[in-house]
Amino acid sequence: MAAFDIAACVALMDDLTAIATRAAAAIQEWGASSLRHKADGSPVTAADEASEAIIFQGLENIAPGIPIVSEERSEAETSGGKGPIYFLVDPLDGTREFIAGRGEFTVNIALIDAGAPRVGIIAAPASDMIWRGIVGRGAERVALRGNGKPTPIRTRTPPSQPVVMVSRSHLDSRTKAYLAGVPQGLPVACGSSLKFCRVAEGSADLYPRLAPTRDWDVAAGHAIVVAAGGDIRTAEGSALAYGMAERLIPDFIVRGDPTTR
Repeated sequence: MAAFDIAACVALMDDLTAIATRAAAAIQEWGASSLRHKADGSPVTAADEASEAIIFQGLENIAPGIPIVSEERSEAETSGGKGPIYFLVDPLDGTREFIAGRGEFTVNIALIDAGAPRVGIIAAPASDMIWRGIVGRGAERVALRGNGKPTPIRTRTPPSQPVVMVSRSHLDSRTKAYLAGVPQGLPVACGSSLKFCRVAEGSADLYPRLAPTRDWDVAAGHAIVVAAGGDIRTAEGSALAYGMAERLIPDFIVRGDPTTR
């Protein structure tokens, strides 16, 4: 795949879903065992590593030659993911929630092309659900286990009391100030990339994250929200920039209705 092609992405979608499903099963099988902390102090478990191994093997099988950038291997990477197209992976997003025994953790796989997420897959093992989307084609959710039919999803026009998703573990002062400026906003705390999914499926309206995060935390949800009709931009209103130094994204605001500001 030399450049973003919707038809080629559609052909990959079932395989990507199967990979995310296998990774989700591995997470549940391992549980929160072998906990250690990385150099930056963030936690990692054997489940993170098992999920990552499955995803890498799966992606290399279905799309050989496309580079893979992953949270757990990022410290050892000195190249890769610099070209026009690559996979961006978070094998277990929401590790803190996972360790705490909450079901708010996900598997995230995104395809980046020309600096923007084009395909996103988010699997939530505890919810038995996968959200997936291709920019320009649409988004849907499907049961993680079984052979259920996918259900198309779409963002919504905000109601008089908009639902605002906020991070359970990373609610900073800037985000609190933003929430104070949302008339009649109803904040809902949640971990991991599930916040993007709630906006994409039309059960929430906004998701502000005004503290720094990393590319792999955002990319899959970015693609799904945009595919579902929403928008994500920096707090100043510009497009997000992926592949920057340390793969850092300083802030963003997800909107189900792109016309609201």
